[in-house]
Amino acid sequence: MEQEKLEKFKAWFDNYVAGFYGDDNFVNSHLKLKQEHTLRVCQEMQFLANELGLAENQKRIAEVTALFHDIGRFKQFIKYRMYNDVKTVNHSLLGLEVLKEEKVLEDVDKEERELIEKAIEYHGLKELPVDLNGECLLLSKLIRDADKLDVFYVVTEYYKHYKNKQKKVFLELGVPDEPEYSHDLVEAILHGRQIDYNHVRTLNDMKLLQLGWIYDVNFPPTLKRIKQRKFLEMLLSFLPQTEDIQKVEETILGYVDSRCAETIKERDYHGDSFTD
Repeated sequence: MEQEKLEKFKAWFDNYVAGFYGDDNFVNSHLKLKQEHTLRVCQEMQFLANELGLAENQKRIAEVTALFHDIGRFKQFIKYRMYNDVKTVNHSLLGLEVLKEEKVLEDVDKEERELIEKAIEYHGLKELPVDLNGECLLLSKLIRDADKLDVFYVVTEYYKHYKNKQKKVFLELGVPDEPEYSHDLVEAILHGRQIDYNHVRTLNDMKLLQLGWIYDVNFPPTLKRIKQRKFLEMLLSFLPQTEDIQKVEETILGYVDSRCAETIKERDYHGDSFTD
């Protein structure tokens, strides 16, 4: 993929998103959140691609994936006024429909286009399909890591503003802010398991679920960035300071330290295209 195409896609994204803004401040605020999220995910993707030593063509494919990973969110919010996939539509699949309808990727090499489309489709799944390998697996892991880096930023910023009772907080959580949390969710984290959204009943449960995302981070550079920015410590600080939560803290931070010590296998990330 040529750099010229990447620049063309960036211009298309800006024009496409601009077309959704109007006179409704509620809608505009939510659209702005997703637009800014996308641009930050692109930056995180650039960081990861550099850290993993990807070739220039790989970097461009990865950035296009980041640019379009949430393209379905804008149409979703205009129609449903929410970003909840369970109550509306799968935003990843909607995004693929948008790209097809707008013929955005029609000039992209078929193999590269299919890689981008699959990574977009898979980026919002709880877990990646077990039969993925090679090119598709690498790109799918990259977009999920880049996305998580910014989502950790978004939720920690939200909790800081919420704690300080600042106005104009635009994040849908849909659960009551009660002091309780589920001990089953604590046990899940202590045993290295992610938490299912269906088991979330309170805001504290949501915070535990978000801590559990760490088990779905793929690359040491991602974990090092999370550690550097202290996202997990911030999330933990917003939970009740109980013996349970102390155990969660020890488990989560210990897990991150051990994963950060891993080395990147250079042979897995090189070449002129995504490779096995």
